[in-house]
Amino acid sequence: MESGGQDINLNSPNKGLLAGAMTDVPVDSAAAARTPAPEGLTLAEEEELRSELAKVEEEIGTLRQVLAAKERHCGELKRKLGLTPLDGLKQNLSKSWHDVQVSNAYVKTSEKLGEWNDKVTQSDLYLSASSTLEDWNEKLTQSEAYKKTQETLSQAGQKTSAALSNVGSVISRKLGDMRNSATFKSFEDRVGTIKSRVVGSRENSTDSLHSPSGVGDKPPHDNAPF
Repeated sequence: MESGGQDINLNSPNKGLLAGAMTDVPVDSAAAARTPAPEGLTLAEEEELRSELAKVEEEIGTLRQVLAAKERHCGELKRKLGLTPLDGLKQNLSKSWHDVQVSNAYVKTSEKLGEWNDKVTQSDLYLSASSTLEDWNEKLTQSEAYKKTQETLSQAGQKTSAALSNVGSVISRKLGDMRNSATFKSFEDRVGTIKSRVVGSRENSTDSLHSPSGVGDKPPHDNAPF
């Protein structure tokens, strides 16, 4: 059998030349790109680790495919049950918050905060500051300046209320005097006269419209020149 004009028979006397030519062929690219073994690892250990890494990566790929199938199945079940993504979010948040509350870190933090609060409230500095504030408050409320200020504000409020009451009574009295005055009564009489005239004219107009003898009649002219 020939290939490219050369005999590649293994039993051929030219097999030595063929082997020499094959030594010049470049090695596999994957083998060439392989990083050198870290220091402290033998070639056998490196091969074993690479084989284990390939198996783990293959298992990860398989688990991802299984997880994707499980997620699709879970979505179908939720859709059939009428569960919306919002319900799932609420459930996840509730579960997450419950997990946080029962977690060791949360419990330890709560206990620490409680201990710090007890230590702060029972400390001499806190008690001293509280008693000092109470003393200041008592001294302030019992001081002459505070009492005078309270009395002044109370008197000012009473005077303001009395002034407003006086203004209201004055306005009411002025309105009563104005209604009882001759000018106001004359004005009321004029308004009443005008109102009676307007009402009378409307009644006359209504009677003339409903009267059969008044149809087409013209108002008489007094001593018309023409």
